[in-house]
Amino acid sequence: MRLLKELLEKNKQWATKLKTSDPEFFTNLSSQQNPQYLWIGCSDSRVPANQIVNLPPGDVFVHRNIANLVIHSDLNCLSVIQYAVEILQIKHIIVCGHYGCGGIKASLDNQEHGLIDNWLRHIKDIYRMHEAKFKTLKTQKEKNDLLCELNIIEQVANVCHTTIVQSAWKAGQELAVHGWIYSLEDGILKDLDVCITNINEISQTHRLK
Repeated sequence: MRLLKELLEKNKQWATKLKTSDPEFFTNLSSQQNPQYLWIGCSDSRVPANQIVNLPPGDVFVHRNIANLVIHSDLNCLSVIQYAVEILQIKHIIVCGHYGCGGIKASLDNQEHGLIDNWLRHIKDIYRMHEAKFKTLKTQKEKNDLLCELNIIEQVANVCHTTIVQSAWKAGQELAVHGWIYSLEDGILKDLDVCITNINEISQTHRLK
């Protein structure tokens, strides 16, 4: 108890407040998990999934990593997607990034950051694929913001290219994959108008027979 005592106290206060407003809250919560949403977001502490969509515990299944990447060799992320889609039968996968992302900034600064540089290579590849779009931008903020958005769009595609999601669509499961971005400056989510709902909406190259 000598370390982080204040967090344990805050936990008690939080639990007491919830039980006061709803005495059966934890009893009901512990009996089952039935979320409709999988949130794939950034590890940034300023972007808490449940809070920014104003949903209580139990309503959002969450996976977070640096810069909200979906890498096909990342068994952690793939395991989360599989469990969410096949076991929980979620209906929506939301890939949500945010403006001002440190991972995005680090991928563009040409500095050495250590182990994380291997992770950031995936973002650098996105920049390389869209490099022409950045040439007309005047400020670094504009470049960072654009790369934040392009990264989300690419990760939506990566989710859809998984065998997990495509198998669900083939089986007739209702499943939509969305791309959103969050503003730290005003707390508002922006829909990037990327919503994939079936296998016919992804590139022919990535469709599995």
